[in-house]
Amino acid sequence: MPGDMWQQFANLRLLYAYQYAHPGKKLLFMGQEIAQRHEWTEARSLDWHSLQWDSHRGIQKLISDLNHLYLAEPALHEVEFDWHGFEWIDANDSDNSVLSFLRHGKNPDDLIAAIINATPVVREGYRLGVPKPGFYREIMNTDAAHYGGSNSGNMGGQQAADHPAQGRPFRHSPPST
Repeated sequence: MPGDMWQQFANLRLLYAYQYAHPGKKLLFMGQEIAQRHEWTEARSLDWHSLQWDSHRGIQKLISDLNHLYLAEPALHEVEFDWHGFEWIDANDSDNSVLSFLRHGKNPDDLIAAIINATPVVREGYRLGVPKPGFYREIMNTDAAHYGGSNSGNMGGQQAADHPAQGRPFRHSPPST
């Protein structure tokens, strides 16, 4: 993977969050939950010693939290093999390298908006269309410090404004400072 060590771990955190947010069953191979650098082989044990570094422990914590989130949020697992469970918000924002989509559970109130920023650039003021009004609570931020990130985020969530965007009636707006 290109980039320095920090960028490599940031990209790995992004990949795992995308994998868990996207429909379909989740599969990690041995050692991936600790960001093992060597390919697994039955000839030796996993690189458990890598957990002496914060970056590897951050990946392990992220995988644990993603597993718990996957089980706790119906929108992530109830309708994962039906097109009704997934809806793009924007799959074409190549200028910002941002992917955004919705995951739906069986209950219409079970809704998750996933925003994937695939660059090391903080996207302050980024807006996207959402289907419902109200507060959108941030339930996962792979850039959180306890995963090894820089702690940039959405201050716990954002309010949807009553302005249409991207074909949806409301707009996910950045918080006022």
